[in-house]
Amino acid sequence: MPAASLEVLDLSAGYGPTRVLESVSFSVPAGERLAVLGRNGMGKTTLLATLAGQTRRYEGKISLGGADITGFASADRARTGLGYVPQARCIFPTLTVEENLFVGLKGRPRSALQEAYDMFPRLFERRGNLGSQLSGGEQQMLSTARSILGRPTVLLLDEPLEGLAPVICEELMAAFTRLAQTSDMTIVLVEQRIQSAIDFADQVIILERGRLAWSGTPGALAQSHETVDKLLGVGGLH
Repeated sequence: MPAASLEVLDLSAGYGPTRVLESVSFSVPAGERLAVLGRNGMGKTTLLATLAGQTRRYEGKISLGGADITGFASADRARTGLGYVPQARCIFPTLTVEENLFVGLKGRPRSALQEAYDMFPRLFERRGNLGSQLSGGEQQMLSTARSILGRPTVLLLDEPLEGLAPVICEELMAAFTRLAQTSDMTIVLVEQRIQSAIDFADQVIILERGRLAWSGTPGALAQSHETVDKLLGVGGLH
């Protein structure tokens, strides 16, 4: 399936009676890359979880490729084309790498596993190992590859570089870039490594206390030192 657009209109959501997101609106054209930035606790993970159907939505609308998926359950959103790689990775620790990947095929032939191995050769080397025997970086590769095998039209990535060594971060970001350049996929990336995120993105939004505080291009953000200092607090970007 070709990449799909993602549109979010006046989205408010949270957990039980606790509201985390308030009236968030943005859109991502088909095939583009959006970075979602903000300091810890500002609602970034809640936003992706809400898009995936895993929180309580109070108001607002979510559209995928022009179709309203607001009322869809998580499984139905996945069938519609939404892929989600959560911060917790959520691999099956007692299954092998290949068995984990097989789960992501969604009815595609087993030969399609080669797509995951081409993207992450390390997984091919470890294909007989259990999920629990992988390093953090390898688990992240596995979680990502499993989602990609389902051929989502929109892929949500929640802090894929968290806690990983710099060399693994570079390997993952290179894979994401190749994916964005060669596949029909729209990508939404939440990431605390600010420079990596804006180098990757076509668009950037910043959340502050659950609200949309800034939106624009990576170039505009790099030039707005006041915005960077106020909303991200990273002391500037190189």
